[in-house]
Amino acid sequence: MRLRVEHDIFVVRQRGREVAAAIGLEHQDQVRLATALSEVARELLRLCGGADVTFTAALQTQGPVSLRVDLAPVRPLPDGRYEPQSGAVARLVDMLSAVDRDGDTVVTMSRRVPANAQALTPERLAELRAELGRTAPGSALDELALQNQQLIAALDEVREQRDELAVLNEELQETNRGVMALYNQLSEELEETNRGVVALYAELDEKSAQLRTASESKSRFLANVSHELRAPVTAIIGLSRLLADSASDPLTAEQARQVGLIRDSATDLLALVNELLDLAKAESGRLEPNWVEVDLRAVFGQLRGTLRALTTKPGVELVVEEPPPPATVRSDEVLLAQVLRNLLHNGLKFTERGEVRMRAELRDGRWWLSVSDTGVGVPPELRERIFEEFYQVPGSTRVGGTGLGLPYARRVVHLLGGTLELASEPGRGSTFTVTLPAGGA
Repeated sequence: MRLRVEHDIFVVRQRGREVAAAIGLEHQDQVRLATALSEVARELLRLCGGADVTFTAALQTQGPVSLRVDLAPVRPLPDGRYEPQSGAVARLVDMLSAVDRDGDTVVTMSRRVPANAQALTPERLAELRAELGRTAPGSALDELALQNQQLIAALDEVREQRDELAVLNEELQETNRGVMALYNQLSEELEETNRGVVALYAELDEKSAQLRTASESKSRFLANVSHELRAPVTAIIGLSRLLADSASDPLTAEQARQVGLIRDSATDLLALVNELLDLAKAESGRLEPNWVEVDLRAVFGQLRGTLRALTTKPGVELVVEEPPPPATVRSDEVLLAQVLRNLLHNGLKFTERGEVRMRAELRDGRWWLSVSDTGVGVPPELRERIFEEFYQVPGSTRVGGTGLGLPYARRVVHLLGGTLELASEPGRGSTFTVTLPAGGA
């Protein structure tokens, strides 16, 4: 097409819209391309007296097909370049630029064809050219009337969009009011919850302080009572021994039996007092280990000798295995021996037949000292309760005991940097295992 006079601007615009419609551009894209083409044509007519306009369907092997419009000015552009006066023109199309072709500057623009448009085969293009050739361009008045119709349709569309936007804004405001109400409600609930949590923490702190005070009072009470009881109990044991001494006045058989009962009861009471005192020391943190290199062979040998002499049940055998080398551990010898003696006493006390065995094993840098028996065992639900102070398994009171030995043993083991655990099966016995780091805590 030739662009030489003002009327050609309307013809170029009309042809641009018709070509865009023919190859499948949507209605809005047809209007955008036609508007951009008329604006560029008007500027080129003013700057260089016109141009030659070519419409090309750019068939590409990859990517979308596009409609390209080239406007070749009839005279060179000023400064050899072109920039549209309005920046909005470039936004109407996918591409708008001035390119150099064979030494001439050509203004080109393009718009992508939708993928769902009819395929642009050579036959289809020939058909479109023939159809456009049979169509005579309308007058400027017709084009102006069409533009007015398009403008009215655009205004109607803008009005509809504005009404929809107003509805959306109203819905958004309603949603915002609901969100703000929910936020305020949640904030109030959260604040109320926070106040409850703060009050709960304050109550817990108060209860913790009360428990610490009660624990300290209990420890002081046990220590004081134990200390005050040791002197008279020791005196009772001494007096009972004097009465039973052969150098004293002879006693009748009944008197000797009663004095023996007094001495045995006082001895049991002294053991209880000593256990209470030891437990009070452990709970108050005043029990400090004396860290030395402990020879486990010596400890096991001493326990083997002392406890074997105390074994009075003919059906129970005490077995103390020799520790494997290197049989040394950094610990407190007195406290460690006291714990193991306690566990052996416990096993001998609750075993009627079979054996009580103590052995040592070094694994992964830790000593595993175990005392196993073939006694009555402990039910699963009571395996942790027996480490509570003064607790005894139901039915075990007939063999005596205070329920303080195992709690004290576990506290001492923790103080030595180890653990004391129980594995047991009712009717098949129990195994108490002390684990200690080979190098000490």
